[in-house]
Amino acid sequence: MLKEHGQGSRPPSKARVLTAGLIGNVMEWYDFALYGYFATVIGQQFFPSTNPTASLIGAFGAFAAGFIVRPLGGIVYGRIGDLVGRRRALTLSVIAMAIPTVAMAFLPTHAQIGIAAPIAVVLLRLLQGISAGGEYTTSIIFLAEAAPDRQRGFYSIWGLWGSVLGMLMGSAFGDLLTRTLTQTQLDHWGWRLAFALGSLVAITGVIIRTGIGEDEASEATKTPLKSTLGVHRPEFLRVLALNIASSVGFYAVYVYLVTYLEVVDGISESVALSLNTDVMAVLLLLYPITAWLSDRIGRRPMLMGGAALLCIGAIPFLQLIHSHDPQLIVRGELGFTLAIALIDGGKSPANVELMPAEVRCTGIALAYNLAEGWFGGTTPLIAAVLIARASGNPIYLGVWVGLSGLCTFVTAAFFTRETAFKPLLKQAQAQTV
Repeated sequence: MLKEHGQGSRPPSKARVLTAGLIGNVMEWYDFALYGYFATVIGQQFFPSTNPTASLIGAFGAFAAGFIVRPLGGIVYGRIGDLVGRRRALTLSVIAMAIPTVAMAFLPTHAQIGIAAPIAVVLLRLLQGISAGGEYTTSIIFLAEAAPDRQRGFYSIWGLWGSVLGMLMGSAFGDLLTRTLTQTQLDHWGWRLAFALGSLVAITGVIIRTGIGEDEASEATKTPLKSTLGVHRPEFLRVLALNIASSVGFYAVYVYLVTYLEVVDGISESVALSLNTDVMAVLLLLYPITAWLSDRIGRRPMLMGGAALLCIGAIPFLQLIHSHDPQLIVRGELGFTLAIALIDGGKSPANVELMPAEVRCTGIALAYNLAEGWFGGTTPLIAAVLIARASGNPIYLGVWVGLSGLCTFVTAAFFTRETAFKPLLKQAQAQTV
């Protein structure tokens, strides 16, 4: 919620509000995307082993570490957002996220500094995870609270839109590097250039967010974490479960499967990145549509439809992706993309609407980051282990993704009330059960 600076001043434009909400997510996911896409190179240089799979698992283990601490970051930034204000939390998070991204570009390898190299990678992933812990959740709260009642879905989806844009930028830039540099150049310095350019996104984010006005006085409880886990525990658990399917699906498809296509199926890096870039572009197109639809038919139909598609389609979609045929691969990826777009169109506003105003930042940040960090962020590591055990067959990964869809479907169908057609503050007062 924003207030004007004084008499005669005008509130920020709709375009600036939406841009301020999405820009930090661009920064966050640009970094995570680059790490996922260059996991093979990072594994070789920072987690060297005679077994390429062991190096890859080491790299994804560091990746997962950043997600495991995200709930801690959610608590920290959620408290700032509830007690100090949304804008200050957003500005601080985008600055803090830039540090590990740029540092990664200049980090010495295992060959240069030995065991200190993988330790440094893990520490940077932990710092990134803490910094990112409150970014997405604070941004969708900021966007939803700034939106007219019947447009909260459309407004809040731009936080996720920024996330996918960051992923798309990382994928596209990775694709460009693989097409213009030799493998030796890419391994030696090309991947570092991609991380260094993340500083430009951070600078843009700070400039935009300093021009969106000041926060109104907070009405939050002085003990938001205690209240979240106490009196508002049902809402907290509900939001957590609603976020599991999209978190697991997202990281399986847009982070892990790029590496899977390269390492297991032998698809060239350039083709894998190109296919991933294409389907993420489709996701960007679908997000505003599914968000608009959720404003008209409600959150629950979107959540149930997308979760059911993910549950039923996970194994068939993965079999298409395992076909070695680019045309079939893209069909499998598009199936996942449709399921994720449907879920996210409903979940983005539902997260805000289901959580009472007095603990909204802390409650959503903790619930979302537990789902995102402990289920989604660990999925690349889980997938690498499961597929190694299955000699490259993705069926066990399909079971993992399908179970995540089932969890969200059951929660949406049996434990969640429709929230789309009520004023936001009344919802905040009416959610305790």
